[in-house]
Amino acid sequence: MTNAVLRHSEQSLTWGRGERVLEVFLEPTCPFSVLTFKKLPELLSKAGDDSLQIKLRLQSQPWHLFSGIVVRYILAASTLADGQVAVKAVMQSIADHREEFEFIDHCRGPNMQTTPEQLLQRLVAYSGVDVREIFDQAGLQNLIKFQAKYARQNGIHVSPSFIIDGLLQPTMSSQDSIEDWLKTLDLN
Repeated sequence: MTNAVLRHSEQSLTWGRGERVLEVFLEPTCPFSVLTFKKLPELLSKAGDDSLQIKLRLQSQPWHLFSGIVVRYILAASTLADGQVAVKAVMQSIADHREEFEFIDHCRGPNMQTTPEQLLQRLVAYSGVDVREIFDQAGLQNLIKFQAKYARQNGIHVSPSFIIDGLLQPTMSSQDSIEDWLKTLDLN
């Protein structure tokens, strides 16, 4: 994957164009990340597209056993010409069908027999975005490694985590209201 692909992926994972930058580290199958993801469109709408820029960062976590596959699929979607739309569709489909991408207590349940191929088929069926050909490209690892390295260098260990203009916000939570987020962002 080239630097151009990395830049395009970054653009696909960015919503809004404001000067205030909110980076949101999400593990797509985590219930708290799903709660956060679902609030982001309204946050951007209330803050204003010209006031806020939201950058999605994918925080793969090993206790979410399908995390690596799901994150790779989202990053593959981010390389498409309509990457932002594709990323939103894939992430929304995971949020809407979270139980089919997760395990009970991270170790048991109906997904124990699910193969990676079946997981990919679910992603295609639920999202309508088929990036299995891109998923197969070895160079996609560079996007995955970028996400992991970026999170590590910023001390991110859990999801969701929030950074505003380069500074970690340990008091922000998925449980906060959008109004609370706007106050923290100083955009109310």
